[in-house]
Amino acid sequence: METKEKKRPVRHIKGFNFLFPLALLYYEITFRLFTGGSVLRTDTLLLLPLCCAYGGIGTLICTISSNRRVNIWLTVALLFLLALPYGVEAFLYREFGIFYNFKAIFTTTGDVVGNFGSEVVRLVFSPSGIFCIAVYLLPTVLFALFGSAPMGIDGHTRGMTAARVAAFYILAMMVIHVTPRLALAYGAEYTFQSSVERFGLMTGAGLDMREQLMGRGTASFEQVDMSRIAGQVQPTTETDATPEPSATPVVYEPNVLDLPLNEETADTTDEFRSLDEYVSGLTPSMKNEYTGLFAGKNLIMITAEAFTREVIDPELTPTLYRLYTEGVHFTDYYQFAGAGTIGGEYQHIFGLLPCDDVDSILDMTKHRVLINLPTELSARGYYGVAYHNGDSTFYDRDKSHPYLGFSDGFYAFGNGLEDIMNTGWDSCDDDMFKSTLPLYIDKQPFVVYYMTISGHSPYGTENDHWEENKERVADLPYSEMVKGYLAANMDLEDAMTYLVGELEARGIADDTVICLTGDHYPYGLADGSDFSCVDELYGIDEIETAFDRDHNCWLLWSGCLEDQAPIVVDEPTFSLDILPTMMNLFGIDFDSRLLPGRDVFSDTPALVFVEPTTWKTSYGYFFEDGFTLTDETATLPDGYVDSMRAVVRNKINYCQSVLANDYFTYLFLR
Repeated sequence: METKEKKRPVRHIKGFNFLFPLALLYYEITFRLFTGGSVLRTDTLLLLPLCCAYGGIGTLICTISSNRRVNIWLTVALLFLLALPYGVEAFLYREFGIFYNFKAIFTTTGDVVGNFGSEVVRLVFSPSGIFCIAVYLLPTVLFALFGSAPMGIDGHTRGMTAARVAAFYILAMMVIHVTPRLALAYGAEYTFQSSVERFGLMTGAGLDMREQLMGRGTASFEQVDMSRIAGQVQPTTETDATPEPSATPVVYEPNVLDLPLNEETADTTDEFRSLDEYVSGLTPSMKNEYTGLFAGKNLIMITAEAFTREVIDPELTPTLYRLYTEGVHFTDYYQFAGAGTIGGEYQHIFGLLPCDDVDSILDMTKHRVLINLPTELSARGYYGVAYHNGDSTFYDRDKSHPYLGFSDGFYAFGNGLEDIMNTGWDSCDDDMFKSTLPLYIDKQPFVVYYMTISGHSPYGTENDHWEENKERVADLPYSEMVKGYLAANMDLEDAMTYLVGELEARGIADDTVICLTGDHYPYGLADGSDFSCVDELYGIDEIETAFDRDHNCWLLWSGCLEDQAPIVVDEPTFSLDILPTMMNLFGIDFDSRLLPGRDVFSDTPALVFVEPTTWKTSYGYFFEDGFTLTDETATLPDGYVDSMRAVVRNKINYCQSVLANDYFTYLFLR
């Protein structure tokens, strides 16, 4: 009697071993190309052992069944699932110019689809969008049509595959940890942006998962030899008259509070102890001749959507030009992109980096102690209110912004602004100011916050404000896309013209301060790695660094400044400097050691930073792995770069630890 031969597990899986490593390498290389990265970087070599290690895991997963058909479907599904994050991140980078970690993606997906659905559809179904989808679906489709998978493999073969996974992973880790710059990027200087750029998206996602699971609350600070960091900061003032020398030199006090630093309680943890030691070891800034310059004045704070310095023109935007040149003039200001619009707001309002991405501002407002201008001024009897001419639920603003410290809360479409304005959400900035200013103008002193929206992408004919403003930009020597961006910002110009006009008409321009800056560069002008429209707007050949891309302007104006000698700040400044500078100008007692930015009028050395590998001082800037002197005749102090890198790491760690541990509540309420 003939008997069927019993099927045996396939010991040798031949070419299937190479499927997932090659697929991952394909995903990583195309992802670098889509996001403007170079495949010629030495970091690219790391992708080989990393993809072999991760790919081996895919091999083990897709040979788990003794049924060949099941393994084929597992392989198709896994190839598709692996392609998904690459495609999503490529689209996000194309729109925003930065990488979003997966928590941020899940948090904002509903908001983006709900409020900018047409923009999403445009991106997906554009020629480049269709090409991107086709590129990432290609391995899945090819395998589904022509591929095959083995039956389950025996224990010996599975063990050998697992050993190869471990060997390739260990090799990659050895290379990383014996290469100082890679070791720092993997550990002490980790950011999601830099890890994706250096190690690929798969490793970046793994490191992000490590951060999310293990938490970001570890407060560990490095000792820094401050003697290696030289340079003092003083604002440059232009005046026609030489002041008489003072007979008695003015002695200024430090900006410190009587805090219970290093006083332990039952709530003291290792993190709090480390934070106390770090803060108490910092040198505070000093009060100065500008302390209290704006004391008692009204304040209007404005975060302008996608605003940048190139919008300002004496003929096209005369009011913005007036605010820029006749207030405090900052010549070297930066607004680094990170966590989108809500990240920009977080920097302006709290003077910290958004280390929990889009959730940072929501997490901060859940705390009991907030260090910001609305809270401080409201405590001094100011009337406070915040407005946004967008959806109140976008970025969960309905859950965070009512608790920023404004006495009368926060209004956007969906929680009250629709009762104030006749137009719908996405209405122009001019309408918002005209509808809201009468509600607070007579409630002096006041502190008011605006988050604008007219400057939001898309630009050109797809922008709602194109038709009403296109004639104002028609003769400009730009492409239609750039003209569309400038046309959208005409609404902001009109809003500022109305605002300043009303302040002057009511005789309170000298008693009111306007503080305006952007939330991020106009990334709606970029298309993935194609920054040609941004280059065109900026008037440069090519954006090479974050400093080229994220230069911006800070408009700080009051009518009282126009009759004084111009105040020009030439040192590098950035968004985290706004809060300590404004605290000083409004004469608010604060502890400068608690804010990682600086009062720009103090003697604190200039430092702007966004990542451990992206920072700038009065000497020059550090980007990627090298320092560039802005003054080639200058000589750096010995050990300057290494010391500054440690300072930046400490400041970023501080921003993370304050948020993760609710440090301010512990410090002020213990």
